[in-house]
Amino acid sequence: MTIKVALAGAGAFGIKHLDGIKNIDGVEVVSLISRDLDKTKEVADKYGIQHVTTNLEDSLALKEVDAVILCTPTQMHASQTLACLKAGKHVQVEIPLCDVLQDGEEVVQVAKTSGLVAMCGHTRRFNPSHQYVHQKIVAGEFNIQQMDVQTYFFRRTNMNALGQARSWTDHLLWHHAAHTVDLFAYQAGSPIVKANAVQGPIHKDLGIAMDMSIQLKAANGAICTLSLSFNNDGPLGTFFRYIGDTATYIARYDDLVNGKEEKIDVSKVDVSMNGIELQDREFFAAIREGREPNSSVAQVLPCYQVLHQLEQQLNG
Repeated sequence: MTIKVALAGAGAFGIKHLDGIKNIDGVEVVSLISRDLDKTKEVADKYGIQHVTTNLEDSLALKEVDAVILCTPTQMHASQTLACLKAGKHVQVEIPLCDVLQDGEEVVQVAKTSGLVAMCGHTRRFNPSHQYVHQKIVAGEFNIQQMDVQTYFFRRTNMNALGQARSWTDHLLWHHAAHTVDLFAYQAGSPIVKANAVQGPIHKDLGIAMDMSIQLKAANGAICTLSLSFNNDGPLGTFFRYIGDTATYIARYDDLVNGKEEKIDVSKVDVSMNGIELQDREFFAAIREGREPNSSVAQVLPCYQVLHQLEQQLNG
């Protein structure tokens, strides 16, 4: 049976999902939703998608749609996830699940009673580089003592990953920190029991902090230091240093090296080197197998509880 998918958000990230889904058998994108109809039609034509709309409700009304992938602005994530679940559709929402904790808690509650697959796109759980480290941890060959993470962008105006103007403002805490807060607890195999944050000045136009520093401690004693910036005019992206009891690993997206910068081959870790594709494969496999996916909304909720605590500290 072919799983028929509606994809909302034809921007930089939506296109990454469309490219990933092309490699997955038994899945077809049948509807594309985005706010600019002409641009959406252009993308739909390129990927052979028949139905195009600017309104999510139009796609949810299609009986043939089994599942929805949401790559829309952060502020819409929770409400749109709820709309999908209430329409009886499986849903994968891009990170972050929410930017208000209460909304995320409601999603988890509704997902639990719906019996549907509800997943959040915490891609770092799926990147082969991080999977390699995870497998070492599960095998008992490596334990994290410290994670040192830098999330750096040069984004002083409101642009997306394709350099196009955004209709919404990105957020260091609720979006970019979410990746690391979740990954740290997942890799440490232990809940976060202590979290501190400080932030730099608030940007006069964007209304957000452009620099932030976060410290975390897990119940098992592992610690994490996360530095985030939208002001960094240098190598861009997120760089993870795992300092453990038996090795040091440095992950740069899908590349992994040891502490001496010697390359580690992660090409055999999974069926693809593309984290987004692997994330989508898990979503569709969970639908077919009727099980909870890795990175389900319930599994990632603790991350948003920590972000909520940090926000209260920063606003305090």
